[in-house]
Amino acid sequence: MPVTYHAEHAWIGGAVVAGAVIEVAGGRVSGVRTGVATPPPGATVLRGLTLPGLANAHSHAFHRALRGIAQRGSGTFWTWRDTMYDVAGRLDPGTYLDLATAVYAEMALAGITCVGEFHYLHHGPGGTPYADPNAMGEALIEAAARAGIRITLLDTCYLSAGFGAPPERHQLRFSDGDAAAWAARAGELKERPHARIGAAVHSVRAVPADQIATVAEWAAGRAAPLHVHLSEQPAENEACLAAHGRTPAALLAERGALGPRTSAVHATHLTGDDIALLGGSATTVCMCPTTERDLADGIGPAADLAAAGSPISLGSDSHAVIDLFEEARAVELDERLRTLRRGHWNAAALLRAATEDGHASLGWPEAGRIEAGAPADFVTVALDSVRTAGPPPALGAETAVFAASAADVRHVVVNGRPIVRDGTHLLVPDVPGELSRTITHLTTQP
Repeated sequence: MPVTYHAEHAWIGGAVVAGAVIEVAGGRVSGVRTGVATPPPGATVLRGLTLPGLANAHSHAFHRALRGIAQRGSGTFWTWRDTMYDVAGRLDPGTYLDLATAVYAEMALAGITCVGEFHYLHHGPGGTPYADPNAMGEALIEAAARAGIRITLLDTCYLSAGFGAPPERHQLRFSDGDAAAWAARAGELKERPHARIGAAVHSVRAVPADQIATVAEWAAGRAAPLHVHLSEQPAENEACLAAHGRTPAALLAERGALGPRTSAVHATHLTGDDIALLGGSATTVCMCPTTERDLADGIGPAADLAAAGSPISLGSDSHAVIDLFEEARAVELDERLRTLRRGHWNAAALLRAATEDGHASLGWPEAGRIEAGAPADFVTVALDSVRTAGPPPALGAETAVFAASAADVRHVVVNGRPIVRDGTHLLVPDVPGELSRTITHLTTQP
């Protein structure tokens, strides 16, 4: 049934416009009119700034259970990883469904309408497959449906503890044995209206060099997105140089794993040649600044990568926070810290990373815009909260990126259907309660 929305202000075509009428039919935008001051009869009024739905291009849903726990004490990425393994070992399809539903509902409350789930927790304890070998992936797809958002399940190949070493005890649940077996299992996953299937190479340390091409070819054969953790840690670069005499980016290029359908996640510690390889191949780079600073990983060269030709997307990764506005502004603010200069990214470019380019990296190139034919996914941000009040509406994009937070999200529509209204999730009414219940159960069981 056709539905009409009237946005007080909306970000359309890269600019803020006043009085936008958004007509929706069959889950898609059927028409847009601007400059309409008075809402048409029967229209749902969206007060504030309405943006295209946000795309969280890199998520590990179960990491949400580490919030508050992993921040205690000191250490490095590698000591944090031990805590992560402990939580991963406690999950089964039922508990993963409950946890991911709550996490994806939290994302919806933050204005995220599509998530890229980098999924490698495939099997049971000790690596024993479930009766349905894709039970864990199916739980994530179902969780997204229950939370009312779209998902790209990036089924991840993870075979090695590092450059040919067999998986360690905690990693047995991640491994299919070899890339051919991974491809056979991943090939059984089916897309749904709200769910698309992509592939991922966990990292060059976790997939032997002679098997990277199998994953890349699997994705290419389906015109599916391919994601990979890249140069997140200096130790990864050093080990790759020792094993192969080249950087991780060069190894991926050699194995045919870079290109317009590929997204390199983090890309923190790159050489100039690496930047040229990624940019020259139009490989997207997914920046996850809140995780990168939480784990003391470093500041990646986002501006250099964009200048070289790489689109930028954003992810909340380990979910130290779930707030795409914070991720967006952190790209600019971190670059200021790195260079001691301001003004590398304007608000429009950062919103594009959070919307259009993020969706494209997840295999939804038709999404991330408010225009006729696009999926009817949009989010309305309050312009009258204690964070956003004051600036004129014409500066709404700057206000959203540099002042707003997830707490300022008022309404979310996915596929033309309201999912969040007045800051309340309509499908999961008590998101904090569900997060508390599932995480307490998960972290206190023996």
